[in-house]
Amino acid sequence: MENLSLPEPSSSCVAGPGGCAARGDGGLNTSTPPLIPSFYITVPVIYSFICAVGLTGNTAVIYVILKAPKMKTVTNIFILNLAVADELFTLVLPINIADYLLLQWPFGESMCKLIISIDQYNTFSSIYFLTVMSIDRYLVVVATTKSKKMSYRTYRAAKIVSLCVWSFVTVIILPFTIFAKIHKEQGRSQCVFVFPHPESVWWKGSRIYTLILGFAIPVSTICILYTTMLYRLRHMHLHSNAKALDKAKKKVTLMVVVILAVCLFCWTPYHLSTVVALTTDIPQTPLVIGISYFITSLSYANSCINPFLYAFLDDSFRKNFLKLIDCRTS
Repeated sequence: MENLSLPEPSSSCVAGPGGCAARGDGGLNTSTPPLIPSFYITVPVIYSFICAVGLTGNTAVIYVILKAPKMKTVTNIFILNLAVADELFTLVLPINIADYLLLQWPFGESMCKLIISIDQYNTFSSIYFLTVMSIDRYLVVVATTKSKKMSYRTYRAAKIVSLCVWSFVTVIILPFTIFAKIHKEQGRSQCVFVFPHPESVWWKGSRIYTLILGFAIPVSTICILYTTMLYRLRHMHLHSNAKALDKAKKKVTLMVVVILAVCLFCWTPYHLSTVVALTTDIPQTPLVIGISYFITSLSYANSCINPFLYAFLDDSFRKNFLKLIDCRTS
């Protein structure tokens, strides 16, 4: 978990509130911070809850989309990939919890690189699949307003786009995987980033890198697309089925607001803390450490909220889910 202050230069960037790596930067847990009993008990409970809800929700999404024939749509293939990214993260969250409770990393360097890579995949893939979904919805609205067919918008094309997103994210997270190593800190092994000299410059660069590629660019794209889309919907006039159109406009508008609100609610505090860490030297008080844990938990929570946001609010998903449950019960 990232603290909100810039650490002193050392041979490595240590994970946790006392170090310089974050959830989005490869650090996993505590290393040098003072042990606060209330945090030591509360944080694992919160993480465990997020893990349980995330595993249940994302597993249900993956199961329904793969099993129900009517769920094989372009939008759902993106939701499926989003669920896979969140599922991978929640699967390894118990390792983060173990690292937190043990106050050290006992799993070796290979596992360190793997866990950090999965953490980074979740951080970047979630926002980029959300961006792809925004582009897809925008193209649908444009085609509708111009009464054009989208022959290129196929299930196969969605699979290719998803593969491209995974490949792109793999390239983005490669530096984090390379710098992830085991470092001895106060006699304890820590899964951290070991940057070249000068460490503070590399640390700042890694934070700016994550801020720009993991938040600023994709979120700006999403906001521009949805703003344009809502503008087109507001000015779209069709003479037939006016009531259905008005209902559709309201439904799309509500979904847009929910998507943006949840995304920004979960991730803005984390990326805002990056700006604070880059510009301010904040002492590591219990209050600051508590805020750090809260911000990380909020970003973690996005992995268990997504299934309900993108799937469980969909009538067709609920119907297919209930059908599959009834079939298995029968």
